[in-house]
Amino acid sequence: MAKDTTGRLHVTVKTGGKRKLSSKLWLERQLNDPYVAKAKRDGYRSRAAYKLIEIDDKYHLLKHGMAVVDLGAAPGGWSQIAAKRVGAVNGKGKVAAIDLLEMPEIPGVSFAQLDFLAEDAPEKLIAMMGGRADVVMSDMAANTTGHRKTDQLRIIGLVESAAAFASDVLNPGGTFLAKVFQSGADAELVAQLKRDFASVRHVKPASSRQDSSERYVLAMGFRGQSNRG
Repeated sequence: MAKDTTGRLHVTVKTGGKRKLSSKLWLERQLNDPYVAKAKRDGYRSRAAYKLIEIDDKYHLLKHGMAVVDLGAAPGGWSQIAAKRVGAVNGKGKVAAIDLLEMPEIPGVSFAQLDFLAEDAPEKLIAMMGGRADVVMSDMAANTTGHRKTDQLRIIGLVESAAAFASDVLNPGGTFLAKVFQSGADAELVAQLKRDFASVRHVKPASSRQDSSERYVLAMGFRGQSNRG
């Protein structure tokens, strides 16, 4: 165990037995990530909670009484923050979360184990919320193949589907927030979002790992169904 340049103790994991180098590097990164330790201390399901906190602190997308959809919600870091900030914990706002994986219960969050690409998913979510959404957010990432161009196209395809889904369930004036990765592949997506929303920008919170090309597209001021071609 040695200290890094910031003076923090740095944990090194030995490669042994059946542990692959990629697993070793992932485990080392987790053990040395201050946001992972902070999430445990603060009672959040994942370090991703801080990304949403930072984005919301700056752009104020989550307001008391709002209805929020969290796509690909497991393990629940974003749902926890949304439930607190819209007042769903106290029965004021609503948070409906879906994921292909199971997710343990979170106070103020309605959860369904569901594929958002399923044809009946928008209808089911509107039923869960008792109406349309004010915010649709997605921290999903497609499974990677290791082939950069293929992976970029998969990720953009997923976000495009999430954006189309958002257009089905958002109220006018609503917000769409989704994980993307830095590349020129999302130009068409951004152009579509600019037609559908009043403002569109890319954001990268400080809690997003700096060595990652991960960033988020934030579209605010949904123009409503009539603007979709």
